Amino acid sequence: MGSLSGILTRKNMCLSSAKTEQEKCEITEFSKWVLDVGNGTLPNVHPDDIISDPEVVIPDKFLIRARENPLKVVVDVVYPDLTKNIKNADYLRERSILTPTNTIVGDINSYILDQVPGKENSYFSQDSLVDSEGDNNDFGSAFPIEYLNSINMPCLPKYHLKIKEGCVIMLMRNLNQITGICNGTRVIVKRGLPNSIVCDILTGSQVGTTHIIPRIEMEPSDTQWPFEFKRVQFPVQLCYAMTINNSQGQSLHKVGLYLPRSVFTHGQLYVAVSRVTSPSGFHILIDSDSGGYINVTTNVIFEEVFYNLPSKDNQNR
Repeated sequence: MGSLSGILTRKNMCLSSAKTEQEKCEITEFSKWVLDVGNGTLPNVHPDDIISDPEVVIPDKFLIRARENPLKVVVDVVYPDLTKNIKNADYLRERSILTPTNTIVGDINSYILDQVPGKENSYFSQDSLVDSEGDNNDFGSAFPIEYLNSINMPCLPKYHLKIKEGCVIMLMRNLNQITGICNGTRVIVKRGLPNSIVCDILTGSQVGTTHIIPRIEMEPSDTQWPFEFKRVQFPVQLCYAMTINNSQGQSLHKVGLYLPRSVFTHGQLYVAVSRVTSPSGFHILIDSDSGGYINVTTNVIFEEVFYNLPSKDNQNR
């Protein structure tokens, strides 16, 4: 049986080069541990349980120990002296908090935004139904604007967007790929205007360039509701924290993995731990159901995805 991470890479390309022999050993050890996470070869805490997803032990050196107020603790670890570095692009670029769900991401981002000094700007979206069969007042009255405003979806910005000058946001749509204004790009807000946001790119090939973000019209492609609607809003979201899935492709010097609940999809833990460029920059806080922290978490690996993948032996034939 092959392994996905083993086939795709023999070396973790996110890890920075070692400067000393000790650093080289630490990076080699960490790289092996990361690949073992991806391959699902770490020892299962409950080896006799073949039904539940395997649980693995996280090494003590990576653990954040929080007996109360875990959100504050993980923010302090990943963003120390935040108020002194609130507009420091290098400081903001190299770190992020990762977590499994958008709900937790929203809680962390709101908490950090409250610590950012300055005036808070509020932007409210314009939501409306898309009626493909023409005007239908009876249908429209069944879904009032207040109800449309309450809809939150991962693919859409919030109805009520709150930002401050100097805060970090992430683009949710491709606006201009040539100039680097793309989905997933992190930027720093320079100024919030009534109908636009002026920002500097924080990551990518166009770092430091200034751009203007307009409001745009967006429609979710796949929804659970029996109607279509559109939202006119700035295509951005706060991004001091992001979901593990959104972090794919990012390389960060400091990663705080916050797990108030376990990961729930294949390879999610591997994606999180492989974002960091050095073992000293990885920190993880796992909430316990009884309060405090624990050192065990779920590592979801569906071995079926490895079936029929070419093995190293087959590649050498």
